[in-house]
Amino acid sequence: MSVSDIDSLIQHLSKLPGLGPRSARRAALYLISNREKLMEPLGAALATAAENVKNCSRCSNLDSNDPCHICIDPRRDVSVICVVEGVADLWALERTASFQGTYHILGGILSPLDGVGPEDLNIQDLIGRAAKENVNEIILATSATVDGKTTAHYITDRLKDCGVTVSELAHGIPVGGELDYLDDGTLSAALKERRST
Repeated sequence: MSVSDIDSLIQHLSKLPGLGPRSARRAALYLISNREKLMEPLGAALATAAENVKNCSRCSNLDSNDPCHICIDPRRDVSVICVVEGVADLWALERTASFQGTYHILGGILSPLDGVGPEDLNIQDLIGRAAKENVNEIILATSATVDGKTTAHYITDRLKDCGVTVSELAHGIPVGGELDYLDDGTLSAALKERRST
């Protein structure tokens, strides 16, 4: 591996969340020192994931299968959909093992300052699912931020004619908090104490 190859590896690693240039250098050296045990299997796993992982056509989860393993699980309650901003939020809720319904990933939240409008999110597919499937309840699990609350309000308004109960997570989630950073106990309590909007 030439110096430019090492620099390239460091530059790519430094783009990962939580890794700055110094951490990326340490990670690169560790990978190179453990080439057969770690670096080669990691490279193969990255290539496989890049080729096989895709978004579920139903809920937008990431999986090797379409529909994803959650959507096809017969133990799931398909009458309840939990709406989240991203895949990390779905994973956070799944860690709690307290939700047995299905999910819908928006792909973000409404943010006029960032130029993100309703057409940029996966809202229309949610409305379609609520109208066509036997859905009784939609849980809005957006972040407790201004944009998250605005998104929840917009979705609630759009779902008025679908005949479904719309609820949101309880206030156990701190204002300004994001689901991916919360502990499992807080998420479990918030799901159990949800209320109608």
